[in-house]
Amino acid sequence: MNGAGAAFPDSTARREREPVVRDAARYAGLAGRFAADGGRLDGPLLAVVLLLLGFSLVMVFSATVVEGFGGEGSGRALKHALFIVLGLAAMLAVARVPPTAWRRLSKPLMLLGIGALALVLLPGFGHEVNGSTRWLDLGGLRAQPSELMKFAMVVYMADYLVRRHEQLANFRLGVVNVALVVGPVGALLLLEPDLGAAVLIVATVAAMMYVSGVRYVHMLSCALVAALAFAVLAAASPERMERLTSFQDPWADAWNSGFQLSQALIAFGRGEWFGLGLGQSIQKMFYLPHAANDFLAAVVAEELGFIGIAALLGLYLAFVVRGFGIAARASRAGCEFCARLAHGVVVLVALQAIINLGVNMGVLPTTGLTLPLMSYGGSSMVVTCALVGLVFAVARRTAPRGARRPA
Repeated sequence: MNGAGAAFPDSTARREREPVVRDAARYAGLAGRFAADGGRLDGPLLAVVLLLLGFSLVMVFSATVVEGFGGEGSGRALKHALFIVLGLAAMLAVARVPPTAWRRLSKPLMLLGIGALALVLLPGFGHEVNGSTRWLDLGGLRAQPSELMKFAMVVYMADYLVRRHEQLANFRLGVVNVALVVGPVGALLLLEPDLGAAVLIVATVAAMMYVSGVRYVHMLSCALVAALAFAVLAAASPERMERLTSFQDPWADAWNSGFQLSQALIAFGRGEWFGLGLGQSIQKMFYLPHAANDFLAAVVAEELGFIGIAALLGLYLAFVVRGFGIAARASRAGCEFCARLAHGVVVLVALQAIINLGVNMGVLPTTGLTLPLMSYGGSSMVVTCALVGLVFAVARRTAPRGARRPA
């Protein structure tokens, strides 16, 4: 059923026809109570998110404490704490806006995301780090347009897949039209280059298509074309090919292309079952590059061992289970847009965590993707929290304690 046409048996039908601006204004402001319409933040999901953010704060401080000898470590830890606060503010703000409003903003958000991806490639706007131009300079602040695109793509695809639900069996509407949106976005990301974000967004869209009922044969043909295109792109760039193959044997070139992975594997090996103890990592002492960012999981493994990694995986599993439960509840309530929205967020966060952990353990090539809700990084932390806010918004609109308006 189309989420826009679903109805809940309560007395709010008249208000559903009010302008969305008035409805959004009613839910604006972080200082107000979250029970404005009887809905509250989902307790189990909130507990998981807060545990992940608390874990993040401790581990980023531990990963950067050695930099304190040079005067930068404590500063990075404080900046990370600020990013978490901003992320929580973004999460609460997004949670207060009805899914109806996000649905109506899906196209403007997509245009904004594409514009930002194009802008970062223009001279004078993009900021280059380690050979990749992925950041926009905003008066001393840096932002990654690819993070904004994750948010925009989830909202846009949730709207499209619900709006075209009855026509998704048609190859043009179910696959071609989606490819016409995802293709240019992927191309812009590859020009930065940001292969990891491109793969993550494509995989998330594919998962959303799958749960929306796109025909399997169409999905398979699309996957084959994507795999062929991926192989061609990899073969066309020696640097990209080296990155994709060096993880298979990092010790063959342990001081060059395999350096990051070999140091991460040493960290995993040193941690064993129970780790060396919090703060006792040796690899973070200028051996492991990006210890607080891409390879934070390696620091967790070295200091807290297998138990620490298992606890981290348990938190992500709890997030997935609760998120899918909220999506299923929304679907049962006839709120299909809400369900697709929750599915998209949960799949994106889960896939990013799997890819990051796979990179840290040497089963996937280095991608540059952070560990969601854990790694140091302003854009990633704030946008991921905002994405989680969408799940909270869905949970509030479909809370079982009272009827909710459709979204």
